[in-house]
Amino acid sequence: MLISSVIDLQQQLSSLRKDKSIGFVPTMGALHEGHLSLVRQAKADSDVVVVSIFVNPTQFNNPDDLKNYPRDTENDIKKLELAGATIIFTPVEQEIYPEPDTRIFDFGAMDKVMEGFYRPGHFNGVAQVVDRLFKLVQPHTAFFGEKDFQQLAIIKALVAQENLPIRIVSCPIVREPDGLAMSSRNLLLSAAQRTHAPLICQTLKAAAAKVSSTTIPALKKWIQTTIDTDPVLETEYAEIVDARSLQPIVQWDEAEQVQLCAAVYAGSIRLIDNIRLK
Repeated sequence: MLISSVIDLQQQLSSLRKDKSIGFVPTMGALHEGHLSLVRQAKADSDVVVVSIFVNPTQFNNPDDLKNYPRDTENDIKKLELAGATIIFTPVEQEIYPEPDTRIFDFGAMDKVMEGFYRPGHFNGVAQVVDRLFKLVQPHTAFFGEKDFQQLAIIKALVAQENLPIRIVSCPIVREPDGLAMSSRNLLLSAAQRTHAPLICQTLKAAAAKVSSTTIPALKKWIQTTIDTDPVLETEYAEIVDARSLQPIVQWDEAEQVQLCAAVYAGSIRLIDNIRLK
């Protein structure tokens, strides 16, 4: 069922919510297998699966990034129907933001590092749209991919801050056969860039194998050198962080769970990936 207005969405969901569980997958479209894996997980977990397609302007700090974001709504809808979505919500901006959203969220230090440092305001925009969608859909469960590791942690913090009765399910990264993390941005890569991009994942995996034999500063330097030696790739950051607080660490024993997160440019296309180190 295709719905574009908030009123129609809420009318449909109010009757379904009485005796059915609602799972929700928010997306910005340009769907790939990673997104569809979330939809299938939602279908296995919930009676009703709502998927939104909305390119959220408030989370783009670069106007060109917003302008160039890939859009293919017609194909997205076909893919979602095949994957088992019950309701596909495709609002225009006025439906999500009938008035400008001026809210400022406070996530402490979580949104000041990595993506938050290099994309100021990004996570505030994410919080605005996710909070708005959560309150419109009122799902029992929402599903997010681990590729956007920092975003997932911040959404969990948002749910706690807003005291929303929503269970957040994190789903594993889906990768191409050569290891490249699936992303809508992969569509923007040139053929040459696409052949070089798998080095990102290969480097992260190799780094994970070195944990027991090296220090954090040495490992970070090795990661950046390995990636930047490639003529097509350039590291923006490679951070080793406490997986819960997202804060960088310098000793392995500083955190029980440790994540390696990286952002790398292939030409002008920005790719992110991450891997658990311990």
